[in-house]
Amino acid sequence: MSGFSSEIRLGDEGAERAGDGSYEATARIVDAAAGEDDAAVEAALRPRRLADFPGQTKVREQLGLVLEAARRRGAAPDHVLLSGPPGLGKTTLAMIVAAELEQPIRVTSGPAIQHAGDLASVLSSLAEGEVLFLDEIHRMSRAAEEMLYLAMEDFRVDVVVGKGPGATAIPLELPPFTVVGATTRAGLLPAPLRDRFGFTGHLDFYEDADLEVILARSARLLQVPAHEEGIAEIARRSRGTPRIANRLLRRVRDWAEVHGAGRVDLDAAGRALALFDVDEVGLDRLDRAVLDALCRRFAGGPVGLSTLAVAVGEETETVETVAEPYLVRQGYVSRTPRGRVATTAAWEHLGLAVPEGGQPELPWSDPGRLGD
Repeated sequence: MSGFSSEIRLGDEGAERAGDGSYEATARIVDAAAGEDDAAVEAALRPRRLADFPGQTKVREQLGLVLEAARRRGAAPDHVLLSGPPGLGKTTLAMIVAAELEQPIRVTSGPAIQHAGDLASVLSSLAEGEVLFLDEIHRMSRAAEEMLYLAMEDFRVDVVVGKGPGATAIPLELPPFTVVGATTRAGLLPAPLRDRFGFTGHLDFYEDADLEVILARSARLLQVPAHEEGIAEIARRSRGTPRIANRLLRRVRDWAEVHGAGRVDLDAAGRALALFDVDEVGLDRLDRAVLDALCRRFAGGPVGLSTLAVAVGEETETVETVAEPYLVRQGYVSRTPRGRVATTAAWEHLGLAVPEGGQPELPWSDPGRLGD
C-alpha cells in the first residue's frame, strides 16, 4: 500500500497518523500570529462556515441548499464535486461541508491512491455520515476509480481475496458517507465517476471586492493593521485568487515590519510587491518572461508551447498551467492553431511599440500548421 499522509483532527492537540495514509480534519481557526509556517497559517485563515465564505455566490447558495436539505432529512447529502483553478477554495469548501454537517472529515488525494487496496482501507474505516475529501480526484488510478463507483452508489466495496481462478470477492457494506471531490481538470474525470456526484460546483476567479473582504478578514486574524488602500492594492494584483491574495498579504506584512511602519498601507503594498516581482496588474516574473519571449524573440508569434517553454527556461506544463491561463484571461496572449500569439495589450504592457499593422493576423487559414 502506498502511504500518503497523517491523521489530523484539527482542534485536537497532537494529531495521530493513520496507517491508510488518510487523515481526519475538523475545521477550526487557530492563532495565525503564533509563528506557524505558511501552510499552517493558510489553514488558519480558512473560513469555517458557509455564511463566512466570501464570493462564489451561486456555488455557495446551491451547496447551502443541498446541505440544509440533507440536515432536515437526517441523511448524508449527495456526493459533491468541486472544480476550478487552484487556490479558489475547493479544500476550504470541503472543510465547510464537514463543519456544516457537524461530521469529521477524512482527507486524502488522488495521486496517493494508486491501488484499489489503498482506497478500500480508507473506505472501510469511515464512520456513518463522515465526509471523505478526495483532492485532485482526476489523478486516481483506474482500479481505485472502479471501486469508488460502487462505494459511492451502493455504499459497498468488494474485497478480492486470493488470485487467479480461486479468487473470491467478499462484499463489505459501508455506512452512508459523503464524498467531496476536488479537481482542477474536470474534463479528465471519466463520465461514470462524474455522473455519480449529485452536486457539481465550478469555482470562478474572484472579483476584487470579494478579495478585499478576504484580505480584511485575514489581516484581522494575522493581527496586522491594514488600511483600505493597501488591501485594495493587494487585491488588485492577486489574479482573482484568494490563495495568492493571502500569500501577498503576508509578504507585505513582512516588508512593513522590517522596512515600514508595521502596517499594510498603499506605500507598503506597492514597495513590497515590487520587491517580490508582482507588477501593477498582477503579472509575476514568469508571466513577464513569457510575454517578453513572445514579443522580443518571436516578434509576437505564433510560437509553439514547447518552444516558448524552452525560451523561458521552464517546463511546458508550468507555462501551460501556471502562466498561460491568466495571460489568456487578461487578454495578453491568444491561443491559435499555429501557436501562441501576443496581443496588442502585451506589447503595450511591456512598453514596446506595436508592430506595423497591429497584432499579427491570426492564422486560421492554415490549419495544417498547428502549434503544440
